[in-house]
Amino acid sequence: MLFTSTRNNNLKVLFSKAVKDCIPSDGGVFVPDSSSIEDLRRWIYYIDEKTTFKSIAGTLSLAFYNDEFSPIICETIANSAFPFEPKVVQLDDNLFHMQLFNGYTGCHRDFGVSYLCSYLETTHTLNGGNTVFLDFTHGELGALLAKVLRDKKHIKAVLVYKKGTVRGLCEKDLIWNGGNILPVEMDGSEEQIKKEIKEIFDDKEFSDKFNLSIANTTNICRLISQVFYFPYAFAQIKHKINGDIFYSLDSDNYSTLIAGLYSWRFALPLNGFYVPATKELDFDLYSNEIILEQKKKNMNVNLMRPANIERLESFFGKNKMMMKNFVFPVQVSEKNREIAAKELYRKYGVFADKGTASAYAAIMQNQDEVYDEDGAFVLISQNHPSLSSDYIRHVVGEVPQMPENIKETLKPYRLDKAILTNSSELKKLISETF
Repeated sequence: MLFTSTRNNNLKVLFSKAVKDCIPSDGGVFVPDSSSIEDLRRWIYYIDEKTTFKSIAGTLSLAFYNDEFSPIICETIANSAFPFEPKVVQLDDNLFHMQLFNGYTGCHRDFGVSYLCSYLETTHTLNGGNTVFLDFTHGELGALLAKVLRDKKHIKAVLVYKKGTVRGLCEKDLIWNGGNILPVEMDGSEEQIKKEIKEIFDDKEFSDKFNLSIANTTNICRLISQVFYFPYAFAQIKHKINGDIFYSLDSDNYSTLIAGLYSWRFALPLNGFYVPATKELDFDLYSNEIILEQKKKNMNVNLMRPANIERLESFFGKNKMMMKNFVFPVQVSEKNREIAAKELYRKYGVFADKGTASAYAAIMQNQDEVYDEDGAFVLISQNHPSLSSDYIRHVVGEVPQMPENIKETLKPYRLDKAILTNSSELKKLISETF
């Protein structure tokens, strides 16, 4: 399969090139080239509830880069990446719950980061080379990378935190103790710090010299692994329903939504997505969805604005009718969200964070239309409910138990290192370290 840029359809690169370069020179983001997408309909109808998530990931990996790696390498990447898998629970005759919080830190990003690191470690072992991630983090990504990069030989990470927000690290993970993590605290707001990081990536000679990359969903490898969720859910429920399948999810940073749309492009049987409306994705006065146009002054959107908004714009292009009949934004009020959270707990014993509750509220407002046609909903929960204990206690009066692996990611860590102020100091540190 080939990949192209959202801003230059004439650019065609292999998967490895898209992952290595990460950000196209035109300032867009990489997306699958529609002319090279394989039709996997025949394979999809053979999978069932006995098909493992690793098996699905390995097969789709081969579809993504069959021109570059053998089936054995694709399976190796998938097997290494996923010692965990989503969980699909049937709540009612036509309602299913897909949980994406069963990984290292209780967040759906565990799947994408683990797959990205597995891909890089495997391919670097085969072909040589190394990667250094340079990312801003509130703490969650840092704690996850600390776990995923243990024992990796070819990947390091420079993690930039706002002063006083480092957490979830262990001494053995730190680069000066033989680990793979270089944590850095910087003065300034999140926006200011991201601008300093962007300046480093804008220095192409420097970023190439140190093989710098990013671990967020701007990186197509991190995003593409989220495509695996949807055929896995389909395999788990295909023999339990007779009608259409709709997914309902919180749009979050839109990564799971665009991954679902790519899955549909592979001919996965699904009929649409219900999402709580946002300022980026909503109805106008004429009942057409709106995706805010790219702000031209931010030519490199990848560090300043969610890259997946641009991917959504690219996916639908000028075909507004297709969008209108496939993605359904739903206005969800705070009251409706709380009603939904209470019903999930009362009827099914499900603790719901705000995102899950909003997605279920969207189901509640549209269930008659779907269920009357013998259709089914798959409600997606992206984060472990214990990460939203305060909200859940407020709504239902109970709190979910927090697993030990999630508790570890929340423990503050005192760095006791010099606090940086600008990109020049950060570049100097990277130069001296690597």
